[in-house]
Amino acid sequence: MQGTSRSRPADPFRLLLVEDDRELVELLSDALEGEGYAVDVALDGHRGLHLALTRPYDVVVIDRGLPALDGLELLVRLRSRSVRARALMLTALGTVHDRIDGLDAGADDYLVKPFDLDELSARLRALCRRALELVDVLRIGAGHLDLGQREVVLPDGARVPLTAREFALLRVLAADPGKVHTRASLRRTVFQDAPSPSIVDTYVYYLRSKIDRSVVHTVHGLGYRLGAL
Repeated sequence: MQGTSRSRPADPFRLLLVEDDRELVELLSDALEGEGYAVDVALDGHRGLHLALTRPYDVVVIDRGLPALDGLELLVRLRSRSVRARALMLTALGTVHDRIDGLDAGADDYLVKPFDLDELSARLRALCRRALELVDVLRIGAGHLDLGQREVVLPDGARVPLTAREFALLRVLAADPGKVHTRASLRRTVFQDAPSPSIVDTYVYYLRSKIDRSVVHTVHGLGYRLGAL
């Protein structure tokens, strides 16, 4: 993986709030939108995983005690899939051991409940400054996947824009290029709200048609892994 510098575009910082306390969600959403953030909300860990894999965010704010998927496990899964958004973990667990667990899982910062809203705002501003530093890319042979722009950059420099689900599928494959992913695992990770059992095959077809047949390799009887451009 390599990084390149970028300047801040005109659009607001994109923030994902993963929190199951609806009253707190309403309070934080109103406050953060008032400060200029574009805020998306997930009320459980599974929804947070889906949003973070299919949409680009500068910062994610994750409550540790989430239903469906614990905040710590959510963060581990995001980091394993090369989601590089800055992460702030909220928790009622304030021991040194708890903070170490959160940081080891991939959190950039840790804030214990109850917290002061001004302190949260200051910590988010610091994380957003750090989010400006790098745009990560994942290699696909001689090309790469631009995680900031959600585009595939071909070996000749041409750029291919991807839809949210095309991007999410390719990012999961590119994050672990040697791994064979079963259709079932890809459905759980990328397409959890899709009713069709053939949704993975459909989007593999879309990627091959849009980019090149070599971008995704079929492992017969098992599933798919990243190809090479």
